[in-house]
Amino acid sequence: MKTFNVGIIGATGMVGQRFLVLLENHPWFNVKILAASGNSAGKKYEEIMNNRWKLNQPIPEFAKNIVILDAQKDIKKITSEVDFVFCAVNMKKEQIKSLEEAYALAECPVISNNSANRNTPDVPMIIPEINPDHANIIPFQRKRLGTKRGFIAVKSNCSIQSYVPAISPLLKYHPTKILACTYQAISGAGKTFDSWPEMNDNVIPYIGGEEEKSELEPLKVWGNLENGKINPTNAVSITTQCIRVPVSDGHTAAVFVSFKNKPEIEEIKQLWNNFMGKPQLLKLPSAPKKFLNYFEENDRPQAKLDRDLEKGMAISIGRLRPDIQYDYKFVCLSHNTIRGAAGGAVLMAELLADQGYFE
Repeated sequence: MKTFNVGIIGATGMVGQRFLVLLENHPWFNVKILAASGNSAGKKYEEIMNNRWKLNQPIPEFAKNIVILDAQKDIKKITSEVDFVFCAVNMKKEQIKSLEEAYALAECPVISNNSANRNTPDVPMIIPEINPDHANIIPFQRKRLGTKRGFIAVKSNCSIQSYVPAISPLLKYHPTKILACTYQAISGAGKTFDSWPEMNDNVIPYIGGEEEKSELEPLKVWGNLENGKINPTNAVSITTQCIRVPVSDGHTAAVFVSFKNKPEIEEIKQLWNNFMGKPQLLKLPSAPKKFLNYFEENDRPQAKLDRDLEKGMAISIGRLRPDIQYDYKFVCLSHNTIRGAAGGAVLMAELLADQGYFE
């Protein structure tokens, strides 16, 4: 595989920081550009991040002396020096849509962590192990934009990254209704306990916009391509509650599901344990060797014990059992800033690179 020069747009935020750590020494992707708001532009990354670095890992050495560019004003310079960009900006939704489209129109592919373009019918929202075929929509998007190279691809919301992978191998049994209650870490809000002391010894039963995303986005992930757009499935209904809990990293989901054709418990466990997606078959650099991991212990998965499984790229599942209102219930866990954010985007970029979309 050839190497690609990449930029990180929104490099000062928590997800941007996670991109930097994950891309240090990446075999395919060379970080050449860091961009953020105009307030940070013109300063070296280490200087601007002196009191803003939130990860346990140190700032990668290669990034410390990179001078930050203006994500909006320096588009021409940025796109002339990179093959594609990762985007994780903190702006209003319409501003993000405009910014990402500006990069795409400048013939620069955009791998986005943002939600602004997730509902755009010809923008693929890819979980690489689940719906890699949705990349086939990119030529239709390019035709709409009038571009040769430029396009936008997005990763799904972090709240669905635990239960959608667990249910996806079971789609052949035709799930009809799903209830998912997610218990979401504070890093999903870009916070630490130092910066958000109110979360200590506390639970907040509302996360703005999360429940709508959690109920709608899986339908697009499980949708089909037709007439140049992705049609969300209407075969299943999903209802959710999303709650902020005092955990640093790791989103847990309590899931209830009913099927048209109810499988046996051992069938489900076998499908989970044997599941392999395209990233595993292709042996992509960031792909976990084992994507879905079922624990037989009653007290697993746990955020503290299991969120870093396979460098944070695996999904942990446990407590599968019958339910008195639904067919089954179980618990899932994913690392929200790795698999659910930057790591999921890096894996999607690896998939698209393998398929030639950055050439």
